[in-house]
Amino acid sequence: MDQADLRIKSFIGTSVNAVKSQIWVALCIYLLVAITKKKLSIPCSLYTFLQILEVNLFEKKPISSLATEALKRNPDIHDCNQLNLFNY
Repeated sequence: MDQADLRIKSFIGTSVNAVKSQIWVALCIYLLVAITKKKLSIPCSLYTFLQILEVNLFEKKPISSLATEALKRNPDIHDCNQLNLFNY
C-alpha cells in the first residue's frame, strides 16, 4: 500500500504529529472500507468500492444496495488485477 492507495493528496498540517495523524486516519478508513467490502461480499475491486462510497457519501441507503446499483450501471473490468486482502 502506498500513498496513492490511501488517497492522501496533500498534508493539512506541517508538523510530524499532524502528518502521522493524517496517515493513521487514512489507514483506518482504508481498513474499515476493506472490512466492509469483505463482510458484505461486494463483487468488485477495493478501488471501485471506494469510488462508489465516495460518490454516494450522503445517500441514505444501505451500502450493499448502493454497490449493487452502481455495479449494474458500470461493471468493474479491472477486478482481475485486484489482490485479495483477506484469503478466507
